[in-house]
Amino acid sequence: MLTNPQRALRQKLSDWQRAGVTHVPHLEPSAPVSVPRKMELQTPEAPPTASVTASPPPSPPPKPSKSVASPELPVSPSKLTLTQREQELSTLAQTVANCTRCQELASTRTQTVFGVGNPKAQVMFIGEAPGADEDKQGEPFVGRAGQLMNKIIEACGWQRSDLYICNILRCRPPGNRNPTPEEAGNCREYLDGQIGIVDPEYIVCWGSVAAHNLLDETISIGKLRQKWFKYGRAKVLCTYHPSYLLRNPAAKKPVWEDMKFLLAEMGLEPPSA
Repeated sequence: MLTNPQRALRQKLSDWQRAGVTHVPHLEPSAPVSVPRKMELQTPEAPPTASVTASPPPSPPPKPSKSVASPELPVSPSKLTLTQREQELSTLAQTVANCTRCQELASTRTQTVFGVGNPKAQVMFIGEAPGADEDKQGEPFVGRAGQLMNKIIEACGWQRSDLYICNILRCRPPGNRNPTPEEAGNCREYLDGQIGIVDPEYIVCWGSVAAHNLLDETISIGKLRQKWFKYGRAKVLCTYHPSYLLRNPAAKKPVWEDMKFLLAEMGLEPPSA
């Protein structure tokens, strides 16, 4: 039984014969064309993104501290024995003796001038720098200004050995010039080391160089007088340098007023004349 396509083909051949067509070329069936199914559009996946945590803006660099460095003490300074403080100061003094941070000062000094006095002193005196006599003897305040300071100490009812005395610098600047900021900065570690070991309750800054460097102040010593400042736990008083009194004897009276101001804060009275 012929199918519909076969009938249609025979009918087509008959039509060609009647039309006079005598030869039909043999055609190879063409390969079936594979029609692809409809493609499904896919949205490409977004590449994975790294997990980013917003970082806070960088903090501004901290302002330099007044205290550059303190020695690593075995216990709190207040708990150090007298012997331990002496040992710590001796070790620091040896470091100072070998210091060459300030090449000019290291090349012109006779010796370093570290500090003297009671390692457990309640009061610390700080001057500016050694002079010629101090450079020669290795001890602060031993020249004319030091002799005047001794009289002030005695008038307060103290002895020199009751106090601890040092300077902003531990080397003499040539010609007794004032310390440069760089020199004071190089020596600051040693000053803070001495303050940390002695741990005084009171500090007296003698002169503008000592006051400005310790307290980071710029106003005149006359305006710093008769006021209390703080450095660590210590109360700080500023007054004129003894060398200034040698040039200006009238300034002795304000200095004595400053000493009485200190004694009153300590609950003491100057001895009767």
